[in-house]
Amino acid sequence: MKSVDLHAFAEEWIAAWNTHDLDRILSHYAEDIVFRSPVIRQRFDKASGEVSGKDELRAYWSGAFSPGAPALRFEPIAVLSGVDGGAIRYFSTTRACEVVETFSFDDAGLVKRAAAFYAG
Repeated sequence: MKSVDLHAFAEEWIAAWNTHDLDRILSHYAEDIVFRSPVIRQRFDKASGEVSGKDELRAYWSGAFSPGAPALRFEPIAVLSGVDGGAIRYFSTTRACEVVETFSFDDAGLVKRAAAFYAG
């Protein structure tokens, strides 16, 4: 597996979100990404809370940048390391809450599995 510098990844990942550049955000993810979030249940009415593949992930996240959506901004709190990935803890100004996103990386150093957890 390609070694991933989690702190550099977190810095670039948050910068990508804060510039609202969806292609830049998606560049961190493998084509067969599996992403889980309770928000997927609300927005997509999917009981699994899961999207699979970059196309579904793009469709899900594109709503964050649609006209009339609140100005999205992430403020980093901590980066946590794991065996084949890690987590980023941050404050989402859009949701006004703390979030933890976990990441598992593939052999190319791209995110293959991710999940979001929200406080409150």
